[in-house]
Amino acid sequence: MDYKSIHDLPREKLLELCTNFAKNWLAMDGLWFQAVERDSGMDKAMEYDYTVWEQFTQIEAHRIKKLLDLPDRAGLEGLAQALAFRLYAPLNEDSIVREGNTLTYRVHNCRVQSARFRKGMPFHPCKQVGVVEYDGFAKVIDDRITAEAVSCYPDITIPDCACVWKFTLHL
Repeated sequence: MDYKSIHDLPREKLLELCTNFAKNWLAMDGLWFQAVERDSGMDKAMEYDYTVWEQFTQIEAHRIKKLLDLPDRAGLEGLAQALAFRLYAPLNEDSIVREGNTLTYRVHNCRVQSARFRKGMPFHPCKQVGVVEYDGFAKVIDDRITAEAVSCYPDITIPDCACVWKFTLHL
């Protein structure tokens, strides 16, 4: 089929394109990180990663919030919806459980850690960056929500998941 632009793509191809965009973005994220890691070590790469995620997660959350037309304080329902639209959403195997004023987000299979394992690299110590990423994302969706790591490398407490995050809505 001869497609002249993204606007000509049928739904199936648009979904495939979204997955390709997610893979390309994640590849770029990993490549810059690995370049810094190789040249300056893990500590410097993590320092830059932290700075990037501190800013990027808020940009991403604001754009998703606008796309989904979520209210200022979208609550845990809004957060659950927004998490499903993150850039890496089509790639990771995850699940969400809501209990009272908490939401638990589990990543069952993480593409980043799987790729590092396949390459014989040490796992990415993502907990420190994950805290700023998930807390910052949640606060844009609703400023009453906080995030905490339940299990995340290097502090894995739930071995059947790549990571587990708990979001709490403070009323």
